[in-house]
Amino acid sequence: MSFTVVIPARFSSTRLPGKPLLLIDGKPMIQRVYEQALKSDAEQVIIATDDQRIVDAVIAFGGNVCMTSDKHISGTDRIQEVAQQYDLSDEHIVVNVQGDEPCIPPAVINQVAINLANNNFAAAATLSEKITDVAEFLNPNAVKVVVDEAQMALYFSRAPIPFPRDAMANNANLQTMVMDDISPSPQRHIGIYAYRVSVLHAFVTWAPSPLEKSECLEQLRILHYGKHIQVAEACENVPAGIDTQEDIDRVRQNF
Repeated sequence: MSFTVVIPARFSSTRLPGKPLLLIDGKPMIQRVYEQALKSDAEQVIIATDDQRIVDAVIAFGGNVCMTSDKHISGTDRIQEVAQQYDLSDEHIVVNVQGDEPCIPPAVINQVAINLANNNFAAAATLSEKITDVAEFLNPNAVKVVVDEAQMALYFSRAPIPFPRDAMANNANLQTMVMDDISPSPQRHIGIYAYRVSVLHAFVTWAPSPLEKSECLEQLRILHYGKHIQVAEACENVPAGIDTQEDIDRVRQNF
């Protein structure tokens, strides 16, 4: 089983401008992500961007970079263009690794690719991990996912799901809940995806769905059009990505 990792990298960021090029122990963040992806079993790792500054930085550290259109509205659209430019076959698996996860474990990259390769019923595969903290459960920036008995996603939401009605009736306040009382255990979605190239080509032809627009979660487009996303708990802990100055300060302290 072979697969390609594509890392979409956008220079502009509302909360952290120039994020991919911010230094972490002397290396740009995008280089840190790239080096982690190289430790996986991917046959190639490609950074996809629409910004010449990122292209120049990647070339400087010897990475593989693909210049894409500046018209893309999502990372998935950018990844599809890479698949098209590289003429990847319809059945080839592409793993989308976020460009703001410099500590992503290579094992989870392999895991999500293997999961999709072993599941012909799914259009895509992704990962999750158990939520044990009430604050994270309530945080709209922590996306939650619920699944069916076949581990296919039923829904992704920024709201606390599954909503613990009885616990709420007893406690009247989510902040006082014990997370172990919620069944099934709430799961935080980890933003890594494996797609077959054929699904990427279909995705860019689908209009954004109403739920996707409401939640600002593009994976809901796949569910809207009747396709399945396989979800598994990550085999290793995946640190949260970098969105704020506080996030990058925390990561820098660990290098």
